[in-house]
Order: sequence, then C-alpha cells, then structure tokens
Amino acid sequence: MEMKEVEYVLVPLGLLVFVLYHVWLLYTIHRNPLRTVIGLNAHSRHQWVLCMMSDPLKNGVLAVQTLRNNIMASTLLGTTAVTLSSLIGIFATSTGTSTSEPYTATSIKQICITVCFLIAFLCNVQSIRYYAHVSFLITAPTLGLGDQREHMEYIANILNRGSHSWSLGLRAFYLSFPLFLWIYGPIPMFACCCFTSISLYLLDTTAKVTRDLHTDSFTKDTPTPQDPHSPYYPLPADHHV
Repeated sequence: MEMKEVEYVLVPLGLLVFVLYHVWLLYTIHRNPLRTVIGLNAHSRHQWVLCMMSDPLKNGVLAVQTLRNNIMASTLLGTTAVTLSSLIGIFATSTGTSTSEPYTATSIKQICITVCFLIAFLCNVQSIRYYAHVSFLITAPTLGLGDQREHMEYIANILNRGSHSWSLGLRAFYLSFPLFLWIYGPIPMFACCCFTSISLYLLDTTAKVTRDLHTDSFTKDTPTPQDPHSPYYPLPADHHV
C-alpha cells in the first residue's frame, strides 16, 4: 500500500477518533455533568458567583480581580493563536505554490492548521467578551430577593459561557498538535490523535472520590437552600450545568 493510500485511511480515522471522543464528552456533560471536570468546574463557578454576590461590597474587588486573571489567560491564548496563524500565512506565502495546482497536499495542511488557530482565536475573543460582561454585572445592585436570585443565576450562566468558550479555544489548540504532525506523515498524525484523545479522557473525567469531595465542600456545614439569607444553592446530582 502506497503512502498516499495510507494517508487516505489514517487521516480521516484519526480525526474520527478525536471527534467521537468529543461527542461522547458532550453527551456526558449533558447527561451527567459531575462526571466530567468541565461540569464539575461549572458547578464550582456557579457556587462562586453566588458566594461573591452574597456581599458585593465585601467581595466585589476579589471577584473583579479573579475575572481579570481569566481575561489575561484568554488574551494570552488568543494572541498566541493569531500570531501562529499569521506565521503560517507568511510561511505559506514565502514558499509559494504552483498556479496549476493551487491546492496541493502541503497547502491543505497549512489551511487546516490556520483555520484551527483562527477558531481558537475567535473562541478566546468570545471568552474575553463574556468575562468583561460578568465583571460589570457581578457588582451591580439588585432589587428584591427574587430579582437577586434571578440576577445571580444569569451571571453564573454568563460566566460559564465564557469558560466554555475558553475550553473550546483550548480544544482547538489540542487539535493543532495532530495537524502539525500531519506534515510529517499520516502515521504520526493518527498516533497523535489517539494519544491526545486518551490523554484528554484522563484529564476530562473525574473519580468518585473527587465528586464526593466536591459535593461535600458545598453541602457540609452550609445553610439550606430554603434559607433566604443563604448564598449557596447546591445543585442536584443530575443537574444539567
């Protein structure tokens, strides 16, 4: 079997492994979010917003500084992504391609990597947008107890959207690794897709002891949700974050 035929088999197969893993991850986040690190962190951010907004005058500075750190992280990744995509564009322009064959194998690989970094850049820009919006809302005054609860829930959802956008940008960086190795052949690319998927599975899933510690940290010695002065609203185990 020639190398081109191997490439036709291994490249789609590697991408299929990567895509199927993330389809499973999305399904798990939707059905059992506390089994994943993404769902667990979303639950923690939800409780963090409720805690910060329980006393905005006392916790406002801490909340804004924490959001600023997240904005700086998204800015760093966004800057890195657009810089790498620009360097790839400069490299592709300097090497040049034949006018009779504008879409060679090399140019297709360069386009895939560039698109991957541009997606990462756009996701991080969206993340900065959400974080900046939350930094304004989290210290805003609310009227009435019912309005306050709805306001807290809205801010928690916006914060989780920003974090999810950041996670999508990071996934685009992960995908760039096998695309880079595709330059050296289909076998390194396929091996990298499998290795990346296995590594992400180990990083994305949580153990039972971790879930128990997380649940206890928000339920032990905390007021009940019926207490109107309680900033904590523990989520049930099957809550869709």
